[in-house]
Amino acid sequence: MLSTRASRTALSALVLAAGAALVAPTPTMAAPQSAATQPSVPAIAENVPSGALAALAPTIVGAISAPGPIADGGQAAILAQARVLLATPGIPAQVKATLERVITFLDGSGGGGPELPPSDGPRIAQFLYPTIGKGCIGPTSDSVGTALAVPGPATLPPPGPAADQTGFVFTALGTKTATVVQNPPMTVQWVNLDNGRKGTQALTNEAGINADGPATLTAIADTGHGRVAAVITGSLTTATADGDRTCSFAPTVGFFSVG
Repeated sequence: MLSTRASRTALSALVLAAGAALVAPTPTMAAPQSAATQPSVPAIAENVPSGALAALAPTIVGAISAPGPIADGGQAAILAQARVLLATPGIPAQVKATLERVITFLDGSGGGGPELPPSDGPRIAQFLYPTIGKGCIGPTSDSVGTALAVPGPATLPPPGPAADQTGFVFTALGTKTATVVQNPPMTVQWVNLDNGRKGTQALTNEAGINADGPATLTAIADTGHGRVAAVITGSLTTATADGDRTCSFAPTVGFFSVG
């Protein structure tokens, strides 16, 4: 078991590495970058055309929000939407490759979804693309948001997800510390395509990760064993020298396997 301090340090490094990997032209784990060398918002917007991938979010949320247990129709709707997006004329090669992996994940023909390569740290699955929070750093300064899922058992985020649980981590790069009260909160909405479980949970700073910033919010969900689709979206409130600042992040989408 890692100590709490070591766990937080390790997770901070993973978050920065994931932020770099999300904008890398090839799917390799990038080394953590200093704040001075973090990729800019325009660079991310140029290198990760996330619009097509973000179009999956409403379908996933619809499957989660439907009353009662998820039926095959919910999974079929997500798969159908992914295929429609894949057939879009002129789709960038990077998005096409990601959608192809999502489709094989959804139809059960391959793997556990798009993930970072193995590392010495916990097994993590990065969400498909970074998201932008307008005015999160300052009136004219936007923040890049990165999201990760950590299937259990793992020691991160503290106290760590147990077997058949998932830890979710959202970090807004360049921001100050998150306030204790997040109103309205950032949420993760998830659905397990294999066991029918689904839920919506608020992300909080209770884990105490990156206490001095960048703002990092987490949640641990009882997803159970199986393939999971998730959407993270909502507002973030940070404490700045000029008072609390609240901004909103567009949805980002993740696919991964637990167990």
